[in-house]
Amino acid sequence: MPRRTAKENLHTKVCQTCNRPFTWRKKWARDWDSVKYCSNRCRAGRSRASAGGVEGDRGP
Repeated sequence: MPRRTAKENLHTKVCQTCNRPFTWRKKWARDWDSVKYCSNRCRAGRSRASAGGVEGDRGP
């Protein structure tokens, strides 16, 4: 039986909406190169991010 990859060794990207890192998931195996968002919530909120409605992007 083949050995599994440890979670620490999975590929990571940074979400374009919330700027948080997220790791590779098996459901994204076929289209990992086109994955840009960590969740459906971030994907749906991408238009709000361009309007300045993201919590993490607020300045001092």
